[in-house]
Amino acid sequence: MNPYNIIIADDHAILRKGIKKIIEEASGMSVIAEVGDGLELLNLLEKVTPDMIILDISMPTIRGIELTREIKDIYPKIKILILTMHKSKEYLIQAISSGADGYLVKEDSDEELFVAINTIRNGNIYLSPAISKGASIEFIEALQKGNKKIDDPLTPREKEVLKLIVEGYTCKDIAGMLFISPRTAQHHRARLLKKLRIKSVPDLVQYAIQKGYISMP
Repeated sequence: MNPYNIIIADDHAILRKGIKKIIEEASGMSVIAEVGDGLELLNLLEKVTPDMIILDISMPTIRGIELTREIKDIYPKIKILILTMHKSKEYLIQAISSGADGYLVKEDSDEELFVAINTIRNGNIYLSPAISKGASIEFIEALQKGNKKIDDPLTPREKEVLKLIVEGYTCKDIAGMLFISPRTAQHHRARLLKKLRIKSVPDLVQYAIQKGYISMP
């Protein structure tokens, strides 16, 4: 049986090493990469496809919540376990409604980490005991459904790409300005057109003006 492949994304190197050691002591699991930056993670996902990402909320360049939305949009089959110091239910709501499959607090035990991973592997949503008191299955399902009812259909990164396309920049230009690969920039452009059901850049400009993403020249 192939191992369950995991990427650890946290800006604290010592914490990443510790989590990696814990995970690799278990059979059937493998940490295939570690990253400490949001853009680094997105670029890595163009080369490797893990089964799960263990993701910190407080990531440099792109916050974990925004990363979750973007990753789930591009790679919906990848599971995401948020690992954070935040015990606020506001963060929990943001994480789950953005598409995260689990929410683990850093103060939880090593054993709880395995409970979280296995719960998600089995197709269920995991919530840390430190924050899940009173959170019913109906509440969790409501959060997940809420992600499909967001009034603004664009992610923060898609808004950035939209603005730059409207300003006349090529995918190569956008890649350099946003510190992403040209392939990722092309993917964002294609996703924008598909998501908005728009076929041309002039129509995209008109849409951006109508929706207030840019000002009328």
